[in-house]
Formats: sequence, structure tokens, C-alpha cells
Amino acid sequence: MENAIQTTVLGGGSFGTAMAQVLAENGHPVRLWMRSAEQAEAIRRTRINHQYFPELELNALVEPTTDMGGAIEQAELVFVALPSKVFRDVIRSAAGHFRDQQMVVSLTKGIERDGFRLMSQVLKEELPGTRVGVLSGPNLAGELVQHEITASVIASEDRELRERVQQALGNAYFRIYANLDVYGVELGGALKNIYAVVSGLADARGMGENTKSMLITRSLAEMSRFAVSMGANPMTFLGLAGVGDLIVTCSSSLSRNYRVGYAVGRGSTLDEAVTELGQVAEGVRTLELVHEKAIELDVYMPLVRGLYQILYRGASITDVVGALMNATQNSDVEFILPRQGEGSAI
Repeated sequence: MENAIQTTVLGGGSFGTAMAQVLAENGHPVRLWMRSAEQAEAIRRTRINHQYFPELELNALVEPTTDMGGAIEQAELVFVALPSKVFRDVIRSAAGHFRDQQMVVSLTKGIERDGFRLMSQVLKEELPGTRVGVLSGPNLAGELVQHEITASVIASEDRELRERVQQALGNAYFRIYANLDVYGVELGGALKNIYAVVSGLADARGMGENTKSMLITRSLAEMSRFAVSMGANPMTFLGLAGVGDLIVTCSSSLSRNYRVGYAVGRGSTLDEAVTELGQVAEGVRTLELVHEKAIELDVYMPLVRGLYQILYRGASITDVVGALMNATQNSDVEFILPRQGEGSAI
């Protein structure tokens, strides 16, 4: 391909693999870095990532590798699809391989515990000479590799980076929109995972469509309330990285966080639900961090508080829902009416 871009994806999980496939199908050589030499060799031999996509044959331009240095040094664009728990450690260990002005894009929807850092902040701290962006949106990996029509958001203050990512990923089934609000886009991607767990719980308990609609829209109000307190633009939450991502993760059994909530709603413990999933569910970790931060900032987040009580304090789902419904009723759309205090309802 005449305009091929040398790319690397760090992380061979479901979304990292899906993004590598998109890049390769667009004609861009992509090195897919993973920790496991056994997994890399299996993909090299069979062209299949059996753990995540056992029926998908990876494009020939996807090169699995365990050589992180070589993968990074030869790439113009580096996409990072690592769990938030190991994100900083992996980036720090590889920092010497990155170069000034290299473009690095986080695909991770999570938050680091120490200092409540988002992944773009981690990248800027560990790789101060690079150009940083984040990609987020309603992007279920399983649908993306099946060429279901999908859209996402690239957020960066760097115009050239935004355009380069649009060029690398955009095609007939994947549309990439641009945004300047890095913090808002990234917070939307992290926060919606919490509410996907709530939605899974609601479905498992047989709650009606009216109830689920209320939960999703009140989740959006709660997300934007928290994000604005952290400095994000509330308008970002009306786009793909906000309401778009929230809808898909709260409505689909393909969402890992939804499946955790559903399992708990059917009687599993949190540990049993996470073990059964067999993959990282960022919403579980994010819930703890956001619950702590909301208390610190005095931001009213009844759904976060209720879910925390259910998952970590053994509270009854019925009792938590009842308490939410009996709270004081307040304004519908956030920021239109002044909030009347802590008694406000969801």
C-alpha cells in the first residue's frame, strides 16, 4: 500500500487484536506485541488468536511478537491496549524505546489508583517527548472484527495525530471522529464501565424496559456530573465517547462489564463473576476508585454508591433500588436546574 503506516499495538487481548486486524485490513503493517511467547507463536503458526477470536483468521499484515523494543522503534503509530492495572509498569519498562514526537494512542478504558490518573496522563508522565491521544467509543471488539458498522473518537490536542489516526483506522465499516477534550473522552470510556455492571444487574433481575431506560439516562447525568467536577467538557458526553459508549455497554451481552453485573444479579459473588468471565472487567476496579473520588470531591453519585454497596458491602439489590426511588426527585437534565442538595434522586 502506497500510504501504508508502520503501526504497533501493545496488548494481544480482545480489543488489541481487533484493532490490529482493522489496521492490517486497511493495508498498514502492524506488530502485535504480547507477553506470551507461546501465544505469539500460536498466532504466527495458525493466524488465529484462539483465546479471544477462535473463528477469526488474522490478516497477513499482523505480525505477532514479544520483542517490544523492535515493535516500538519501527512504528510511527503505537496503540496501547493494556489493562490499567499494568499500564504504567509496561510503559515505564519500554520508555527507552520510544522516541520524541512519536504518536502514542491509548485504547485503555480505565483509571490508575495512585493519584486517580487516566491513561493519557500516565503516557505524558512516562513518555514526556511523545505525542499522546486516546481512542474511545462504542466499540465492541467482537462486532468490529465482523465488520459491523462502528464509530469511535480520537481525542488529542495534536491535529496531526488526530488526522493520522483517522487515516490509519477509517474505512467502510469504521468511522473515526475527532475531539479536543482528551480528559472528557477518556473519562467517558472509563465511567461507562461502572454503569454497564448496573445494567447487567438490572437485566438479571428482570427489570423492565422503562427501568433500564431510566438507569441509562440517569447514568449519563451522573457521569457528566462527575466528569465536569474533574474538568471535562459536558458536551463531550452527548457524543460517541459518552452516550454512545454508554448505550452499547449497557445493552449488550458482549460487554464484559455487563456480563459481570448479570452474573452477580443471578446470584454469583463478585469473585465468581470475574473468574467466570476470564477477562479484565475494568468497571469493577473503576467502581472502587470513582466511589472514593466522589466522596473526596463531594459529588453526588447514587448509582455508584448503590453498586458499591451491593458488590462490596453485601447490600440487597432490592433495598438499594428502593432507597434510590424514595430519594428526593430533582431535575431531569444535568446543569439545567440548580441541584437542591444531597437528597437529590438519581
